[in-house]
Amino acid sequence: MSLSIRNRLPGTVTSVTPGEVMATVKVRLDAGQEITAAITLEAVRELGLASGSTVRALVKSTEVALATGPVEGLSIRNRLPGTVTGITSGDAMAGVKVRIAGGELTSAITEDAVADLGLSVGSEVVALVKSTEVSLSNA
Repeated sequence: MSLSIRNRLPGTVTSVTPGEVMATVKVRLDAGQEITAAITLEAVRELGLASGSTVRALVKSTEVALATGPVEGLSIRNRLPGTVTGITSGDAMAGVKVRIAGGELTSAITEDAVADLGLSVGSEVVALVKSTEVSLSNA
């Protein structure tokens, strides 16, 4: 199967916390960071997820927000520090490549956001992703 999702981060499940319909799944990425996915219990069962399962965390580039420093008082669980390695500008939107430990993320943000944040190659950023926007696949 081919996917349009560019952000694919390999890792290992460290815990699965089930709820009535949804579960939170914590994944230790290969480079050591932790990311949380909120997925359905049905998906947990279908994928056979348990502690020790090898997975890929998948995130659409439109779901990766960027901050230029640590963010406090925010419910977003997934905060991955990195460095901007490239910016592709368009009329309204830009693609920002961010090197994180163990890989790279792409963020699709507005041109206005790039300007307001003063982003350029070498800028230090924090990639922010809501746990509900992280999908998991078997590795």
